[in-house]
Amino acid sequence: MSTPRSGVHALSDAYVTEYAALSPNTATYFGIPGYDEQLTDFSPEGNAARAELSRRYLSDIAAAEPADDTERIGQAVFAERVGLDLEIHEAGLDNSALNVIASPVQDLRQIFDLMPTDSESDWAVIAKRLAALPTAVDQVRQALRRGAADGRVSAIRQVSKVAQQCDTWAGVTGSSPFFTGFVAKAEVGDALRAELDKAADGAAAAYAGLAGFLRDELASQAPQKDAVGAEAYALQSRLYLGAKLDLQEAYEWGWAEFTRLRTEMEQVAARIKPGATLSEVAAYLDTQSQYVVHGQDAYQEWMQTLSDEALTKLRGVHFDIPDPLMALECKIAPPGGGIGAYYTGPTDDFSRPGRMWWSVPADREEFSTWRELTTVYHEGVPGHHLQVATATYQGQRLNRFQRQFSWVSGHGEGWALYAERLMRELGYFEDDGFLMGMLDAQLFRAARVIVDIGMHLELPIPAGTGFHEGERFTPELGLEFVVSRTITPEDQVRDEIDRYLGWPGQAPAYKLGERLWLQARDEARERQGASFDLRRFHQQALEMGSMGLDDLRRQLAAL
Repeated sequence: MSTPRSGVHALSDAYVTEYAALSPNTATYFGIPGYDEQLTDFSPEGNAARAELSRRYLSDIAAAEPADDTERIGQAVFAERVGLDLEIHEAGLDNSALNVIASPVQDLRQIFDLMPTDSESDWAVIAKRLAALPTAVDQVRQALRRGAADGRVSAIRQVSKVAQQCDTWAGVTGSSPFFTGFVAKAEVGDALRAELDKAADGAAAAYAGLAGFLRDELASQAPQKDAVGAEAYALQSRLYLGAKLDLQEAYEWGWAEFTRLRTEMEQVAARIKPGATLSEVAAYLDTQSQYVVHGQDAYQEWMQTLSDEALTKLRGVHFDIPDPLMALECKIAPPGGGIGAYYTGPTDDFSRPGRMWWSVPADREEFSTWRELTTVYHEGVPGHHLQVATATYQGQRLNRFQRQFSWVSGHGEGWALYAERLMRELGYFEDDGFLMGMLDAQLFRAARVIVDIGMHLELPIPAGTGFHEGERFTPELGLEFVVSRTITPEDQVRDEIDRYLGWPGQAPAYKLGERLWLQARDEARERQGASFDLRRFHQQALEMGSMGLDDLRRQLAAL
């Protein structure tokens, strides 16, 4: 239970309460009760209302006198995060938000994944929210029209790909509509069954209509060019990093880190299959029975078993893990989204646990685990689950904004990538096959730094790289680079390139965030000498909650 708040903490808590009323999806995501029958209004008016709330609280919290260090930190975190949200709004980017992975279109569909379905009363709530979906989808359409009127439309690649996602969820392509399958499992009475079926049909029709709008109206106004340019990229990069980035230095570092990792991968590959290329070693590992799982149910069970083992083995040895954090559910995500894994955090009272989701092609039945062991550690423990749930557990020192709203990709994804490397240091990658997978994931994230910055800023490819030297990065060269220089499957790379181009600045946050975590650890070890305790460093750092990388650097320097 949280203690009573005053000053900065009280204002931050009040902001979360008021924001939840203006963003029911956010309320559901964080387990704030009272709003599960509603959906967020993503119209221009809805976006403006949330911006006005943020503007008012920014002023109030800036004027408050921090009572102690925890409030001082909370004040800085709120100012940085909410201030950037306002910059995004004032630039008109909330009205034009559309991409293949994290925009209102996905938010309105995926929020149903987090809703309880255990009782008839749960399904009655779902029926009301589903019935509200056509209006919510129309509000997204209104915002996109406003963005277009203001000259802001996502590139045609994003418009077209999101239309395909809408087709999938509407049942226009592939199997039946997502919403039909979702409500089919409800064991309810006839009246509620009819209500659910009607609402599901309306939701599917809404997404089908949105796909038509994207193709028939918005696509004609969408630019062909994917690159957003230096000015827009710098703003988005600050949003995802919480730091002002020297883009040229980061680009050059990305190349150096990529080269270092590829060299190490080649050394490991030589031990696995001497004389073979990285791709040949990957193909070989894919055929080895010890790294293959058959069936999606078996794959889910494999994830769950590994997650449970990691929690048990790390607890009390390398990390302090309270009882509520020991629950981590692993699930296969519904089809339609991008391929890959992601994490959703627990509610503030841990009544809904943290969850690791794996999005896979609907028809895929064979999985190579040598690539994915490291992903389990990234999304689960000691990665996102330990990080997010530890902050959630800090009700005595972190306000609700810090515990729930202050997600920063550079901090969070940087920690999760650092966690993968840490597990190697702790002896969890002695098997060369699994080590190959861990290094592959690291190499892939280094490629993201190069390709994301390179494509959006259209930077020249350096001499000495052996890859189209002197040419400027394009999406086509980005695809070729990742396909030819990593061992990531091409279908996943195509998804990834679409993601980078629609979500500028987010993908480099993994490697750049990991870089800072490693630097901070080295600096703390140097300062403290023989008294340095890694377990204590991790615990202190995680208990601070998420924050921008500039704030994180300042806070970790005090450890």
